[in-house]
Amino acid sequence: MASKRVVKKHIEQLIGEVVSDCLNYIFIHGNKNSEVISEIIDDMIVLREDLIMRVNHIDGKENPKLVKAHFNKLYNDLLARTNEAYEKLSQMIQQNR
Repeated sequence: MASKRVVKKHIEQLIGEVVSDCLNYIFIHGNKNSEVISEIIDDMIVLREDLIMRVNHIDGKENPKLVKAHFNKLYNDLLARTNEAYEKLSQMIQQNR
């Protein structure tokens, strides 16, 4: 298992990439669909806070299997939610072509 510090860095990097891409979209396309883009950014901020809290509060610290399952679920949630955000962003880009 990776250390908490490494997991937090992964969270920061992935969510930071999504937010950065959203801001690039706003820069390129102006205020078109800015409500949807703002919603994506807000969701990513809430997700970041939730995942960091989950990293800091592990249930069953003394059982390695529970810890591994906890971090696997955390990574799965991170990847699924960032993928959803990228899909929404991709739809917005396709609409503007």
